[in-house]
Amino acid sequence: MLSTLSAPCAQNVSCLEPCPIEGTDARIPQLEEPTSGPVSIGSNDAVNCSGSTAKTEKNGGRARYRPRVHSTDEDDNLSAEAAAAAICESMEREPQEGNVEYKYHLIAPCESRLQHLITQLKWRLQEGQGEALYEIGVSDDGTCRGLSEADLTASLETLNVMAAALSATATVIRRLQGKEGFIAEVLVRQACSDGDFIDVRVAVVGNVDSGKSTLVGVLTSGKLDNGRGLARSKVFRHRHEIESGRTSSISQQIMGLDTAGNLVKSSNGLREMEWGEIVAASSKVFTFIDLAGHERYIKTTVSGMTGCVPDYTMVVVGSNMGVLRMTKEHLGVALALKYPLIFAVTKVDMCPANILKQTLDELTKILKSPGVNKLPVVVKTEGDVVLSAKSMANDARIAPIFLLSSVTGQSLDLLRLFLNLVPPRKALDSNPDAPAEFHIDDTFYVAGVGAVVAGTMLRGSLTLRNSVLLGPDGRGLFIPVQLKSMMNKRMPVNRVTPGQTATFALKKLRKNQLRKGMILADAALQPKACMQFVAEVLVLHHPTTIGTNYQPVVHCLTIRQASKIVSMQQDVLRTGDRARVTFEFMYRPEYMVLGTRLIFREGRTKGIGKVVGLIYTDGTTADLPEEEPAATPPPVR
Repeated sequence: MLSTLSAPCAQNVSCLEPCPIEGTDARIPQLEEPTSGPVSIGSNDAVNCSGSTAKTEKNGGRARYRPRVHSTDEDDNLSAEAAAAAICESMEREPQEGNVEYKYHLIAPCESRLQHLITQLKWRLQEGQGEALYEIGVSDDGTCRGLSEADLTASLETLNVMAAALSATATVIRRLQGKEGFIAEVLVRQACSDGDFIDVRVAVVGNVDSGKSTLVGVLTSGKLDNGRGLARSKVFRHRHEIESGRTSSISQQIMGLDTAGNLVKSSNGLREMEWGEIVAASSKVFTFIDLAGHERYIKTTVSGMTGCVPDYTMVVVGSNMGVLRMTKEHLGVALALKYPLIFAVTKVDMCPANILKQTLDELTKILKSPGVNKLPVVVKTEGDVVLSAKSMANDARIAPIFLLSSVTGQSLDLLRLFLNLVPPRKALDSNPDAPAEFHIDDTFYVAGVGAVVAGTMLRGSLTLRNSVLLGPDGRGLFIPVQLKSMMNKRMPVNRVTPGQTATFALKKLRKNQLRKGMILADAALQPKACMQFVAEVLVLHHPTTIGTNYQPVVHCLTIRQASKIVSMQQDVLRTGDRARVTFEFMYRPEYMVLGTRLIFREGRTKGIGKVVGLIYTDGTTADLPEEEPAATPPPVR
C-alpha cells in the first residue's frame, strides 16, 4: 500500500493566521522561505515523479510532496518527445487512510482474492465519499515499476470488474512510463443512487468585472461566451443585475459530471434542463456560489462565504486588471475561514503578455507572503492537473492557478478535469446518526406550500415527517415544528445527510416566524441560545484602537448581527493584537457552535476569531476543550 503524492503538513502555527488584507500589518513567521517565482509544473514534471523533479519534506513525522520549482521559460522549451520519454521512478508510500490505492498488478485474481479486492475498493470509495484513485503498476513501497501492455490491459479489466460489482465506473485519467513498463492512473467513481451523489460547493469570489458570473455560466452550460454577456445572463437573478452586468446577490448554479467525468449538458437543444434532470444524470455535482464583487455588497459576499460553508473558494482575477483591493478583501476572508483556494485568471485572450506576467507576479507575491504561505502552481497540462488535485486533497497550501478565457475556451478543459478529480471536503461531523443540526441561510414563503427554509446540514441527518426544534426566536426559545417536504438541488428527496444543502417546507408556520441564522435541530441536541460568547480574536486592521463597547458586525456561519465588546483581556486592541474577547449580541440571542470561526468588521476594520466559550441565556456556560500542544517537528534538513 502506498501514499498519495502529498500528505497533510503538521500545524505548527496558530490557527488565527493574519490575512493579506490591505492595511494589515500583522504577520506570522513563514514556514518556508519563498521561492523566486510561481511553481509551474511543466510537461516533463507531469510524468516525472523522481527525486530530481520533486522533493519530499518531513514535517512533524509526516511527508509532504512539493513539486520542483523552475521557471516558466523552462516549461516552454520542453518538447512533447521529452515529456513522453520521462520516467516515473518513485512515489511516496501508500497511505493507510484516504482514497488512493496502489496496485502493482491485478492479473487474473482467484475468487477469494477478487472479493478481497472488492472489499478494499469499497473502503477506498467510502474514504473518498464515492471516489477512489488507483495507481496500477506501482509497488507498495512507492516504486513506479510499470507493466507490459498486455498485463496493464488485464489489470484494468479486473479493476472494471471490481468497480462494476460496486455500481461504479473506472476511467483511465492518464498513462505514464515506469521503469519496466506502463503505469495507469484510474479514477473509480460510484454511480448516483437515490439522490446520493457527490456534492461539492465552490464559492466564486473576486473583484467586480473580473468575469466571475461569466465563468460560472460557461462552466455550467458548456457553451462559450460571446463576449457581450451571454453566459452571465443565465446566472443573474435580478433585472438590475442584467442591466448593469454586476452581481448583487448570492446566486447558485450547478454543474453535473457523470461517472466517466463527462459534463452533463444543461440543455438538450430544445429546452433548458431542470436541476433535477441534471442531478439524476450525474454522479458528482458542483454547486457554484456566485458572490458579488462590488464593495457595496461586501456584507452579502461575506455572509455567502460563511453561511454557505463551501468546500473550496475560487478566486477570480481579471488578467487585464491585476489583483485589486476587493480581490484582497475576498482572499483575506477565504484565508480566515481556512478554505482551500483555486485561482482563475480570466480574460487572457484580450490581455497583453506583459500585463499578464505582471498580474501573475503580483498574485504570486501575495500568495507567498508571510501569513498566506501558499504554494502557487501554474496549471498548463493534464499532468499538472493530476498532480495539483492529488496534492490539494491533503495539503491546503497548494494553490493552482488556471489561465482561462470564457470566449475562446482556453484551459477550460483543464479546469473541468481538475474539478472532476478534486475530492469534496469531509463534513464537520460525518456521522449521520448524530443529532441533526441544520443551519438556515435563507427563508421563503411559497404560495400553496407555506414557509420554506434553505440551508446546510452541519451534522446528523433528517428525514420526512421528522419533528424538530426551530429557533432561537427573539426570546431565545425553540419551538417544535414538523417537516412537510424536503428538496435537494430542487429535487425531492427522502433524507438529507451531513454536508448537504437542502430546503424544507414546514407545517403551520408563518413567514414572520422565520429569519436567517436560525437552526432546525433534533430535540436530542438540546439546543440553547446565547446573548454573549467568548472568542479568541486577531485584529487584522484598525486605524486606531479597539476598546470595550466597540460595536462591529459579527459573521459566524449563517449569523450576521451587530455585537458589542463587553470585556477583553487588555485595555485596548490594535492592529496585530490577539486577545480573548467577550461579545454580546445587540438585538437577539443566537445559536452558536463552539470551535467555529468568525469574522468581525466595521467599515475597514477587520478581525478574525474562533468561538471558545458560550454564555447561555439561562446562565449556564460552555467552553471549548483546550487542545494539547502539538509536538515540535524536527528541523528540515
